[in-house]
Amino acid sequence: MREEQYRHLVRLAWSLNKRGLRAVVDLPLKSDPVLLLPRTGSPLRVMALARRGTWTFTWGRGRDQRVAAPADEAADRIWEVAQ
Repeated sequence: MREEQYRHLVRLAWSLNKRGLRAVVDLPLKSDPVLLLPRTGSPLRVMALARRGTWTFTWGRGRDQRVAAPADEAADRIWEVAQ
């Protein structure tokens, strides 16, 4: 599961990088991978989660803080949030 999360986050990182954002994939030893987007204040932390076979990216708990994969489509929404 963690490896698949990683692959989704790497694809998202590339899509965001093409849009001019720096992105870092963090692989903690005992928790899920996370994509970090540096910004003023604290970095935006994006996670990849699977529910009922559908992958989403989330950066919070609210409905407006998640977007469905694939990465190219999700990158537009996450780019807006990261500004």
